[in-house]
Amino acid sequence: MNATKQSLIAEIERRVSDRILEQTNADLLIKLINNADSLDEAINIAALGTTYRRTGLHFDKRLEKMSDTIKYFRKNEALSFHTDDSKPTHKLIIGDNYEALQNLLIQYRGKVDVIYIDPPYGKDSMGEFARTNYNNAITRDNLLSMLYPRLVLARQLLSDDGVIFCSIDDKNQAYVKCLMDEVFGEENFIACAPRKTGAGDAATRSSSELRKPFDYLLIFKRGNDTELQKKIVGEKEYKYSDKLGNYKLDKFQASGSDATRQARPNLYYPIYVTKEKYLTLKETEDCIKTIFPQQVNGVDGRWMWKPEKFEKDKDDYLFYDGTTIYRKTYYDEEQDQNVYQVEKAWIDGGDCRNAKGTTDLNEIVGKSIFKNPKPIGLIEWCINLVPYKENQIILDFFGGSGTTGHAVLDLNRSEAKNGDLYEEAKPEGNRTFILCQLNEKTDTTPNGIAYDVTAKRLKRVMTGECYDGTKDFEWIKKNKPYGGNLDVYEIESVSNFEWTEGKTPFDVIDETLYGKEKFANIKDKIDWVCSNFDKTQQCLESGEEWLKRIMEE
Repeated sequence: MNATKQSLIAEIERRVSDRILEQTNADLLIKLINNADSLDEAINIAALGTTYRRTGLHFDKRLEKMSDTIKYFRKNEALSFHTDDSKPTHKLIIGDNYEALQNLLIQYRGKVDVIYIDPPYGKDSMGEFARTNYNNAITRDNLLSMLYPRLVLARQLLSDDGVIFCSIDDKNQAYVKCLMDEVFGEENFIACAPRKTGAGDAATRSSSELRKPFDYLLIFKRGNDTELQKKIVGEKEYKYSDKLGNYKLDKFQASGSDATRQARPNLYYPIYVTKEKYLTLKETEDCIKTIFPQQVNGVDGRWMWKPEKFEKDKDDYLFYDGTTIYRKTYYDEEQDQNVYQVEKAWIDGGDCRNAKGTTDLNEIVGKSIFKNPKPIGLIEWCINLVPYKENQIILDFFGGSGTTGHAVLDLNRSEAKNGDLYEEAKPEGNRTFILCQLNEKTDTTPNGIAYDVTAKRLKRVMTGECYDGTKDFEWIKKNKPYGGNLDVYEIESVSNFEWTEGKTPFDVIDETLYGKEKFANIKDKIDWVCSNFDKTQQCLESGEEWLKRIMEE
């Protein structure tokens, strides 16, 4: 109890340093916590100091409740295929993505490197309970309430250095940004990158509208371990040489956010120049010039070295051209010699525009079957922003037409490209994708989007043929199949009190679909199921329940 009290007090003190709480209020709360008679009382007192008015948006969240039904993965053998065991095995999960995310947490908690989502926010995306947003489209409460619990689960899946990307339009960007600030933390916001989608509505007759040829990509990181990939824009050049080798000249004055005298006072000092252009820290009669660091944005700058290092290394490692002091940086074959540039938060390439996504999908599954597919160039831009590592996992839990899966396959192949498009001079990349897609039926997809679009697209681009063996689609005429393996899962349910032999949760749940070896005995299987599948019994209130509750409120 005492340890918990100290933890609560530390949180109160942090709120003071963050200027969320006044010191006088914090002192009172700390006194009350120290005098609390029970742990519950101490926690309730601390809550008075850790709960504060939010400056973001408010919306009616769908409530979670426990059910007596366990959701689990069942493999669809008819849709799954393996072409080469040396290549990665990817996953397509058909069913509600909330339930899919709950199940993915059993195997992939903290292991997903990149998440991309393009949530439904347009007209009629949420069905009969939708109200006005885009002329009979989803309400913002409905959109945000749908997204919130899924983002909470997604955050648990992200690795410590993981990144999540969310495509959103200009009408909802501000609202979803606030929601992601709440879930991932505003301090983990990276950028809101505009993407040029196309020409926009050039034919509008309204005198109060503007063409809007953009949507947006919200980018958040998981935490402080995240680093983004930089673009290679050239190689370092070593134009000069002396007895120590080839070298280049870099500024001796510091640059960056802490390049001020205030930040590092001990690195601000005068340097004297003698008649022979000799640099020294001692002012003598033959000194003809005194050099101080230049000002940075109106304040004093600083040098790179401490005075002690200056005196030790100035003769060998500094160069003065009569105006500026430079550092000599010598060539080191063990160091990276590339010159990097930070990627811009702006997406305008033709391969990232909507027309390209539509053209690609039409060549694979036919015209007018799926509206507004994203282009693979956009997803590749996202994935390439995260440094590549072995066995990288990319998740899209609004899988749609399967663009994210297609992009991962293409990037894996690009790792092996060398000259000719299909010359595999080195091994392909081994990224794996996980797609989740509800099998909703439309006029153009009578069997459901997951069956008629997502799975079909992946089957065709990976194997060069459809499930029925046909090869009559345009894409295969000018592209080589990617190969690889796909496991397709569907979400099934079983009552937690089912006891019929062969039908209990311990019989129907296949542990190998969660990265486990077959259990040697039933006791271990029971322990594993009971420890991991309780969360899959949580469900969100239905659309009818949600609508009734907010109308009553």
